[in-house]
Amino acid sequence: MFSSRFHWDPRPNRITRALAAKRAARVRILDLTESNPTHAGLHYPGEIVRAFADHRMLAYEPAPAGTPAAREAVSAWYAARGHTVAVERILLTASTSEAYAYLFKLLTDPGDEILVPRPSYPLFEFLADMESVAVRPYPLVYHGGWSIDLPTLASALKARTRAIVLVNPNNPTGSYVKRGELRALTALCAPRGIALISDEVFADYALTGDADRVTTLAGLEECLAFSMSGLSKVAGLPQMKLGWMVVSGPAALRVEAWEKLEWIADTYLSVSTPVQCAAARLLAAGHAVQRQIRERASANLALARGAVAGSPANILAVEGGWYITLQVPRIHSEEEWTLALLEHADVLVQPGFFYDFESEAYLVVSLLTAPEVFREGLARLVAQLK
Repeated sequence: MFSSRFHWDPRPNRITRALAAKRAARVRILDLTESNPTHAGLHYPGEIVRAFADHRMLAYEPAPAGTPAAREAVSAWYAARGHTVAVERILLTASTSEAYAYLFKLLTDPGDEILVPRPSYPLFEFLADMESVAVRPYPLVYHGGWSIDLPTLASALKARTRAIVLVNPNNPTGSYVKRGELRALTALCAPRGIALISDEVFADYALTGDADRVTTLAGLEECLAFSMSGLSKVAGLPQMKLGWMVVSGPAALRVEAWEKLEWIADTYLSVSTPVQCAAARLLAAGHAVQRQIRERASANLALARGAVAGSPANILAVEGGWYITLQVPRIHSEEEWTLALLEHADVLVQPGFFYDFESEAYLVVSLLTAPEVFREGLARLVAQLK
């Protein structure tokens, strides 16, 4: 009776069941997985609320790509970061998840393939399944720092490969795409008619400096490319539901892609008028939220390095974003470590297999966590490891 797209097992896993039991018993959990900035104890300026006191939101004037004023605000956001992005290349969406759905509709037929990084955020398979598209992983490899395994990626390209997804910086590894990697990727994609999809939501949260990193694909000319971001991360406002994509590449391909994307967007018209009217003021007010997130991520990273020094844990190199990966002894599986921390230390972390790490044993924690919770949680984690 129902679509075969819904083939996932809805039953809660052991970690979810253990966490539910702890919460039912009213145990105080030190949650080191916090990813929602509105739950992280940040200060949100009153200007965010005042941004919606705008009479323009009382009129509905549908624009498939987004209102000119909102798109101009996004263009100005790029300009402030040193990138010239024409308004005519910016298309608004309700979220980056919706942007992925639009792009899968644009680029693929049922049964086509998309290459996605491993490890990375566990979202692509669900989004691709909804479009009847296959996901194939390409590895990120670690040798004191993360890099794309380009030979393996090249060998994964097939006749039905339609796009390569880059998460830049990656979640959770925090690694940026480097200039040499981008040159190699465009050389692979351009002659094959394969697009690059660059998820850049964490690009503003650099933890280190590196002149060789790529911060955006906006303006790329060698092959068709789509750069995505949104208020959820850049302003710490996931509830506002405003994202965008920038269409780049050779002129003919870019124009055709734009025309088809507008058609897709016109079918749904999902971006609300109020958030578009408020976009410029939300982006401006978001600077204060973003600054708090950067300061917290840097401080918690320093705290974590001090906490694990001399312990059995090792923090893998991280360049940006707000997550870190801890390599822990393989005497237990990631699931066993996670359950033990929850059961004996009331600490919640994420096992590496949530992000499709290829080997054991890794734990992922969020640098967005409130400092007092992060400090106590790391101390308990290290004690449990010992």
